[in-house]
Amino acid sequence: MIKPHGSEELSHCFVSDEKDRDALLKEAETLPSLLLNSAAAANAVMLGGGYFNPLQGFMDLEDALSVAEHMKTRSGLFWPVPIVNLTDEDWIKSGQRIALCDPNIEDNPVLAVMNVADVEEVSLEHHRFMAEKIFGTLDENHPGVATFLGLGRKILSGSLEVLNFSYFEKDFGDTFLTASQIRSEIHRLGWSKVVAFQTRNPMHRAHEELCRMAMQDLEADGVLIHMLLGKLKEGDIPASVRDAAIRKMVEVYFPPRTVMVAGYGFDMLYAGPREAVLHAVFRQNSGCTHLIVGRDHAGVGDFYGGFDAQTIFDNEVPKGALEISIYAADHTAYSKKLDRVVMMKDVPDHSPDDFVLLSGTAVRKMLGDGVAPPPEFSRPEVAKILMDYYSNTD
Repeated sequence: MIKPHGSEELSHCFVSDEKDRDALLKEAETLPSLLLNSAAAANAVMLGGGYFNPLQGFMDLEDALSVAEHMKTRSGLFWPVPIVNLTDEDWIKSGQRIALCDPNIEDNPVLAVMNVADVEEVSLEHHRFMAEKIFGTLDENHPGVATFLGLGRKILSGSLEVLNFSYFEKDFGDTFLTASQIRSEIHRLGWSKVVAFQTRNPMHRAHEELCRMAMQDLEADGVLIHMLLGKLKEGDIPASVRDAAIRKMVEVYFPPRTVMVAGYGFDMLYAGPREAVLHAVFRQNSGCTHLIVGRDHAGVGDFYGGFDAQTIFDNEVPKGALEISIYAADHTAYSKKLDRVVMMKDVPDHSPDDFVLLSGTAVRKMLGDGVAPPPEFSRPEVAKILMDYYSNTD
């Protein structure tokens, strides 16, 4: 199986032993506590799940700035996005041991215990510098920029002992998996070549066929459909609805033992190219050999070029920095002329009228009006789940 990023064996920050967890929870009752923001809580969950291997905690300012500018830590580890715990609290001191509390669960239970190695002030200049490098813009209409600049100006670095996986385990018990659990399932299935498909949306016909194309072109054993389960921007479809729609599509339209459906506990950054590289890192940690990177991968609005998330792997990721490979996909659509989904670059003889093309806005309006999108765009079983959701949100 493909090696994890940056190490021979996968490591994680989750305290696996139940007795040790109980002891830490009791200790946490005696520790000063910090209520995390959702972004830091998501980072803790990802660290606990092994997705951010080989990291063992939050980065300090020097590493965060180095990662933002050069995509590597000062020790030389390739990494695309700073993994930080930013806050405005001013009582925390270097050398303290503190309890980190979950902002996403009622009563804010302890999520992790942190050994605070350092507490540093982040200047406005450095804060904005990191945001611009991560997101490629300082426009606060970009949801990721607005979130990042609002996280706080003190950076807490240090190692973590993660005690649970927040609401993801309870709310998505059949879907949430850690990186090590995915690797174990890949081993159980006997897969060698595995393609990952990232999604924060329900999958339409084009997404479904893209997974098939990648599996066929790469002669892969299986595909991991890996959905984000954390916080999204307003208007995006909730994870529970996406989960149901994707599972129905897989059940009806894919052969058994060719698809694994899983989810991960992270908040969407909408960081376009940089987030695409982060997606590659934690899919390598999950045991996948390939990641599908399509048009406007992890983008939002018009902030990124359609294929910026592909070209970053060619132009900015050093050769050999990652073992996972990229399957670069063009825009896919249903061809009325050929009666199947195609990559648009593969059919130069087509005109726009030869494709079934629907904008997200148009599809949401159809669903909200109780009208099923055409079968060339969405499987009827998937459309029904989405229509039921939209009819209950009026």
